[in-house]
Amino acid sequence: MTYLIDRRLQSKNKSAVNRERFLRRYKGQIKDAVGRAIKGRSITDVENGEKVSIPVKDVGEPAFGHAHGGVWEVVNPGNKEYLKGDQIARPKGGGGGGRGKAGNSDETTEDDFIFELSREEFMNYFFEDLELPHMVKTQLTATTEFKNQRAGYNMSGTPSNIHVLRSLRGALGRRIAVGGGARKQLARAEEELAELLHEGVPDSDPLVVELRRLIHHLHTRLLAIPFIDPFDLRYSNRIKVPKPMTQAVMFCIMDVSGSMDESRKDTAKRFFILLYLFLKRAYDKIEVVFIRHHTAAAEVSEHEFFNSRESGGTVVSSALHLLNTIIDERYGAGQWNSYVAQASDGDNWDNDSVLCRQLLINTIMPKVQYYTYVEITDGPQQNLWEQYAGVLDHHAHFAMQKIVTPADIYPVFRELFKKQVK
Repeated sequence: MTYLIDRRLQSKNKSAVNRERFLRRYKGQIKDAVGRAIKGRSITDVENGEKVSIPVKDVGEPAFGHAHGGVWEVVNPGNKEYLKGDQIARPKGGGGGGRGKAGNSDETTEDDFIFELSREEFMNYFFEDLELPHMVKTQLTATTEFKNQRAGYNMSGTPSNIHVLRSLRGALGRRIAVGGGARKQLARAEEELAELLHEGVPDSDPLVVELRRLIHHLHTRLLAIPFIDPFDLRYSNRIKVPKPMTQAVMFCIMDVSGSMDESRKDTAKRFFILLYLFLKRAYDKIEVVFIRHHTAAAEVSEHEFFNSRESGGTVVSSALHLLNTIIDERYGAGQWNSYVAQASDGDNWDNDSVLCRQLLINTIMPKVQYYTYVEITDGPQQNLWEQYAGVLDHHAHFAMQKIVTPADIYPVFRELFKKQVK
């Protein structure tokens, strides 16, 4: 049996194996600490590492000790206070075990155990119990398409894969190697026979007869070497190598009409950032398309999406028409996993909201893996919400949530992408 010991070191000579063991052992406590840390930071800083603390009561280690049963006789040299048979009072605080005292109080205290999670570790705990919805599992990150690639030659295979040139080259090399000695011996025998006949030695001479017999034997031996042998056959070897298909496109649609004030726009931006971080971890290749709309929709850059101050009325269907056009022109043919996140305050023309529902049901939803609509409002649901509710009756991969305050961003996000019960 072979044992492989991982001696990789992290920074400051910390063992990676011990660190992984520690993270596994205190997974629950670390997850709680990460949850507490999330509440104290902004969404834009969520992907950074974090120093987390674990209460000391949760990191206790089991220990073995010698039992003190029976009768013990102990010699304490230099003892001037106690005599045999005296009983020693128990120390206050139960021995302390290295714990300090707070001021003059008899109560013992101990600092929490604090350590730093790396960015990768923090994000693993942050997104651990989240996933893309179950209805798109055939197109998830683990989905890998394989392509055939040449990888040398095999000695076995199907006749259609025989490499003729490589097989003939091997056969030629085998014939040269196997018959090399016989050819040299044949050349010498023929040379000796030619010299004897040139000197006038008769054909009946025993030496001439023996040389002719040897030449015939060598010719027969060389002719017996097969032109090609099954051992010479070589077949083209092709192996399957993974071809990454983990590519996704995320469409961020944000309402920038006059009813969307700065606080609502900021809430929408934070939600989009969180969604982008999640999909970036799930896919090797991800593209983001930013669409802003008021009465008209336009595809914009990331900087313009988050910083432009353009505003106006509200026609949500303009954004959905543009979304459909972009999918058909650039992300069709089933090669991309398309996700849509739409944020709005829900204020829209009644007739246009009906048109939006029809566009989603009949045109857009069959082309996307998941569509999330987030309504940012502190009042009752608007007419767009009421129309979008009808989409749920036709498509299961459509989700709606309401955000009232920035504190609702992360709970709403978790509700949209929580793991499904198997």
